[in-house]
Amino acid sequence: MWYYILVGTLALLAGVALGFFIARKYMMSYLKKNPPINEQMLKMMMMQMGQKPSQKKINQMMNAMNKQQTK
Repeated sequence: MWYYILVGTLALLAGVALGFFIARKYMMSYLKKNPPINEQMLKMMMMQMGQKPSQKKINQMMNAMNKQQTK
């Protein structure tokens, strides 16, 4: 009886640890392929859309994006 409880507990702990490392590796590869938007990328996107980006406008857009992410 104690054997089954011990094996079940060890299997649960191993599954949690393995899941954590797999999720961590997946998120790191995802962020490497799709980096979060920074000010330089935002400036380039605005220039491609035909807008002349000012620093004030870039700061406003970055603040709006950060607020949206926190919600």
